[in-house]
Amino acid sequence: MSETLARTPLYALHVELGARLVPFAGWEMPVQYTGIIEEHLAVRRTAGLFDVSHMGEARVRGADAAAFLDSIMTNEMASIRIGTARYTVMCQPDGGCVDDLIVYRLAETEFLICLNASNAAKDIAWMRSLVGKAKVEIIDECNDWAQLALQGPLAEKILSAVTALPLATLKRFAFVIGEVAGAKGCIVSRTGYTGSPGFEIYLPSASADKVARALLAAGRPLGLIPTGLGARDSLRLEANYPLYGHEISERISPIQAGLGWTVKFAKPTFVGREALARQAEGGPPSSVILFSLDDRRIARQGAAIFAGEISVGEVLSGTLSPLLNKPIGTALVAAGYAGSADLCVDVRGHRIPLHIATEPFVK
Repeated sequence: MSETLARTPLYALHVELGARLVPFAGWEMPVQYTGIIEEHLAVRRTAGLFDVSHMGEARVRGADAAAFLDSIMTNEMASIRIGTARYTVMCQPDGGCVDDLIVYRLAETEFLICLNASNAAKDIAWMRSLVGKAKVEIIDECNDWAQLALQGPLAEKILSAVTALPLATLKRFAFVIGEVAGAKGCIVSRTGYTGSPGFEIYLPSASADKVARALLAAGRPLGLIPTGLGARDSLRLEANYPLYGHEISERISPIQAGLGWTVKFAKPTFVGREALARQAEGGPPSSVILFSLDDRRIARQGAAIFAGEISVGEVLSGTLSPLLNKPIGTALVAAGYAGSADLCVDVRGHRIPLHIATEPFVK
């Protein structure tokens, strides 16, 4: 493994647990421990613990913090209540996505933003380039935080064993700050990237190993297992959650990606508003679809989508769904074909009919 790859504070624990480590977004990350299917099903049935410390964080504070964020994000920022979070997209002027993010409101004039690992440095530079005369400070805190995701139907019971924080009353996209397994200053939010109930825990990097071990010890009798990025990908695909560089990117706008609900045109201005309004009104040139296959072959990224003999798009993501026991995926298809019942995907020379899903495979 290259020495240029960054390692999270849980690297030693991953090695101890027998993880298979792979490069991901410049980090040496666990793709699996016991196996992707077992880990995936644990999150659906009991619980899984993910190390997502590769994700980035930035603190935005100052008198103009809310107004500044409203001017660069598609979703409404000023209306976020203290103690809650909101999913949003940050766009270029042409409507392409700089990144998709979760914004946590810590105080009236202070926010913490979770950034995708591959985009963290780019995001911070982008935000700083747009500050202008706004009274706002953007602080890079990527090295200060570790992040754990405890996901699954038993997540609350497990987490309650190591914290006195009021989890039972915590609503989705709300958070509390306090002590977890003896670590102070942790942010515990009812959020996740799996489609199963659960929590994401932001904690000081120095406390990550202690907290992870405490959670595993508390949860193992209930079926909790460590879970890698392989299962994280199949879980998020079943839930139809986008991954940057796949379903959203600098060439795929939130309108194309089916994230129009995050774009608030009632705001008078924000970066990308004009381009997104044109797409919303006239229809985007292409759209992202979710699909399944009645075949054992998986359609991987880049596989061509056909309507008859006409190439109309390409696969963005593809995997085996352990829940459905069949291949699923997403694709970007040209305008007019997103609802077609006659699409096929070319998998190594085999044309396989695809079934467009009108809703996520899990809710």
